[in-house]
Amino acid sequence: MRYLKWTVPAVAALLVISFLHYTLPRHDVVRIVGTNTQRMDLGENAFFFASPDAGTNTATAGNRDIKFINAVRPNGKTIVYRNEDTGWGWPPYFKVNSFDIQAKATDLTSTEAEPKWVVVTRYGWRNQLFTTFPNAVKLREVASPEVTVIPWFNIFFFVALGGLAILARGMWMQFRERTIDPALEDMGDAWDRESGLARKRTRTNVGRFKAWMRSLRS
Repeated sequence: MRYLKWTVPAVAALLVISFLHYTLPRHDVVRIVGTNTQRMDLGENAFFFASPDAGTNTATAGNRDIKFINAVRPNGKTIVYRNEDTGWGWPPYFKVNSFDIQAKATDLTSTEAEPKWVVVTRYGWRNQLFTTFPNAVKLREVASPEVTVIPWFNIFFFVALGGLAILARGMWMQFRERTIDPALEDMGDAWDRESGLARKRTRTNVGRFKAWMRSLRS
């Protein structure tokens, strides 16, 4: 039971952290080297792709064209982004301008000799085993790869989340103090009263039994 006591909260925390890590926006400084559109048959990995672009036919959701942005990090490692609309679905980025982003990415394509550095705001994971790609949400050209990007949204999100957690804890403590603790005390008092009556009845019955035994001996 001791292991189970720690395993359940650990698994729950891991799921929450994974969900936030996948959903919250992150920023990459990259050099875009090309864009393309590829027809993909989505299977087990369909969960990691957004719905079809806004305004398109949803009947072929499992087989559709997906726009990609190919990029290189400052350390030379490659990364591939998908460029899909999220629409009004989840995550709530309300992205409906994937075609504009694709055009901007094409315009920002550069070579190693004359690089153009771009901050890509994205969410999601790149996993080669399951063929998943992070979704590019926004592109912004910067002067150099040494630019510092402050994740203001994530900072505000965690500050708000911490505030809500403190507020929820305070409400729970007040609810416990005003409702649960008095109820437990009443239950304890009732139990004590019942126990006292039970002991009194037991003593009475024992006394009667002893009196009956004495009468038999007489």
